[in-house]
Amino acid sequence: MDTQRGKVHLIGAGPGDPELLTVKAVRLLQSAGMVLHDSLVSREVLELIPASTPRIDVGKRAGLRLLTQEDINALLVDAAAHHQVVVRLKGGDPLLFGRAAEEMEALRGAEIDFEIVPGISAAFGAAAAAQVSLTDRRLASHVLFTTYSRAPEANVLPMLGITPETTVVVYMPGNDYAGVSHWLQESGIVAGTPCLLVSKASQREQTVRYTSLSQLPSLQALAAPALLLVGRVASHSSAGIAALDWLRQVAPEEWNGLTVAQ
Repeated sequence: MDTQRGKVHLIGAGPGDPELLTVKAVRLLQSAGMVLHDSLVSREVLELIPASTPRIDVGKRAGLRLLTQEDINALLVDAAAHHQVVVRLKGGDPLLFGRAAEEMEALRGAEIDFEIVPGISAAFGAAAAAQVSLTDRRLASHVLFTTYSRAPEANVLPMLGITPETTVVVYMPGNDYAGVSHWLQESGIVAGTPCLLVSKASQREQTVRYTSLSQLPSLQALAAPALLLVGRVASHSSAGIAALDWLRQVAPEEWNGLTVAQ
């Protein structure tokens, strides 16, 4: 590695609450020469960056990416030529649906030193917000992390052997809840499976909604970043327990299917 160049730190910003950042992440944010961050990193986390530190928002706006991944890679390489400490700040954990692999490949190709600073992934932030365990020896023995895509070739969930003991965590479900519901049911998840939709987990604007897979399309769209948790464990959440009477009234046939999860 070129010792004259700086080092790039791919840092997980966690779900939004700055108190959930690692001590190392805070130290690097406060000593960085430049920060490149995603759009959905919370305002409270960004406020930890000194006002004098240059920062670039390289994320999406309303689903539109203003910079390509190649643009971001080039910015990282250029920043390392001018600053000893460069931070690439990503929501959640950088190694889960964060395109970190592409950025690491670009940095290796440019012979720039880098390190990963893990963050609390959105799945764990959302589960904590809803007070639900992703695994439960009585209900769920494994967890599947996935992301919603409308591409026909993305429908690979049936190949993974989903069972009633699977907790499915869908990152970036978007606003097409009908599409997500159909996709998951086509993947073999039954219509009455409990769901939790969590928006802005750990932040002041945090919202948790309980529903079932078939009733998901009836929910009003929640603000990003959002995450969908699907599985029997969802009925044991704070929101799920409070909403079971509601489900008994609006969909009694699904209520019967949930009794094993109570």
